[in-house]
Amino acid sequence: MASVAEYYAGKSVLITGATGFMGKVLVEKLLWSCPEVKALYILVRPKAGQSMKQRVSDMMKCKLFDRVREDNPDFHKKIIPISSELTQPGLSISPEDVEKLSACINIVFHCAATIRFDEPLKHALQLNVIATQELLSLAQRMHHLEAFIHISTAYANCNRKHIDEVIYPPPVEPKKLIESLEWMDDGIVQDITPRLIGDRPNTYTYTKALAEYVVQQEQDKLNIGIVRPSIVGASWQEPFPGWIDNFNGPSGVFIAAGKGILRTMRANNDAVADLIPVDMVVNLTLAAGWYTDLEENILPLSFRKHHVISSFKRNPLEQAFRRPNANITSNYLINQYWILVSHKFPAFIYDLFLRLCGQKPQMMRIFNRLHKAIGLLEYFSSQDWEWNSENMNMLMSQLTPEDRTAFNFDVRQLNWPEYIENYCIGTKKYVLNEDMSDIPAARQHLRKLRNIRYTFNTVLVVFIWRVFIARSQMARNIWYFVVSLCFKFLSYFRASSTLTN
Repeated sequence: MASVAEYYAGKSVLITGATGFMGKVLVEKLLWSCPEVKALYILVRPKAGQSMKQRVSDMMKCKLFDRVREDNPDFHKKIIPISSELTQPGLSISPEDVEKLSACINIVFHCAATIRFDEPLKHALQLNVIATQELLSLAQRMHHLEAFIHISTAYANCNRKHIDEVIYPPPVEPKKLIESLEWMDDGIVQDITPRLIGDRPNTYTYTKALAEYVVQQEQDKLNIGIVRPSIVGASWQEPFPGWIDNFNGPSGVFIAAGKGILRTMRANNDAVADLIPVDMVVNLTLAAGWYTDLEENILPLSFRKHHVISSFKRNPLEQAFRRPNANITSNYLINQYWILVSHKFPAFIYDLFLRLCGQKPQMMRIFNRLHKAIGLLEYFSSQDWEWNSENMNMLMSQLTPEDRTAFNFDVRQLNWPEYIENYCIGTKKYVLNEDMSDIPAARQHLRKLRNIRYTFNTVLVVFIWRVFIARSQMARNIWYFVVSLCFKFLSYFRASSTLTN
């Protein structure tokens, strides 16, 4: 078999979701590691007052493409935007563009999807299922199509504890569901959504499971590959460590922790938090396109929160609300206590201060949004899953040593503390656009916050003593008893240590 780069030489590739996080990395990697690729056709829609051409132009100016730009300043000539709208029949692709794509496309990478957990069912169904059906219909008209690679999620079947590399029967026939929801207004659909999704946590995982089934139905007509990444995070190595450009998934949690806003989170400390670098997902996706008999691939990975906190203490974010710290607990009542003490009470005090200064209060609103976002993640942070990954291992064994280096998706090589460190720095540099040269000032700000905390705690202890203890003989007696008990314990401990030595 030809190498991966040789396979893509002279090929025309269609990519959906190319302006999204993973899509951009996929475009960059194709241009860098497969420089002989003929053309990349990307489906783009006008957005937020920007034309299709303006969106693509802004994308190519991104730092992500620096190494490609340096190697080939005319790389943009290989990127051909196609006007499209996933929510419209036929994806709103013009007849001329349909004819062009049908005549030249060799590989399709379907990355586009809504990843919002709280997306209304109708909209999630339109973007994740109906749009996939429309793209499959277009793919069947492509005369030279060799592979159709669909990007799914490892959580499509999260209602199961052990997940094999198979397409499980859908919770409902997609066609019947689509027909049923067509005549219902949004209010009715919202009311019946919990009954429809059943034991799945949200409309995202539900519709992605339906989309897998829709793709499977075309396996006799097309060479199909389904890639199931877990939580896609910042890049590991390519095009450089720590690349991230959004608040989605763990990025928003990391930033909230780094800013000192997130202080408690309900999660199972023994559960594995599944995280996969975006460049590994892209490498696997390109290898899947090369090896078109591939069915599914699952990449479960893990990280721990203490790496995040320690990283942000070394490389603090600017204007942090408090020093980074976080309490992870699986107990609902303990979590509610810390929310009250560490979130709501400080937010109330800060908003009161803003009111007194004649400014608009905002911190309670920020915390309410944070609690809503964290609540959507609790299902995934409080349990873990076991995935079969034999197909991924098989694919790795098929690659040449050179391709295993150029298209590396061997997670065993990943150093997790180093990766999380780069991830946190990436959120600082690329999401918040903070300058690394300002780190000394940020550290000084953290020291000020520490001194403010110590001063506040001291004042609080003195206040409690004066108001509640000093005025009551019984309270003083209890206080002295507790202090005496602590002193005796310390004395005993010190004596025991001396005898042991």
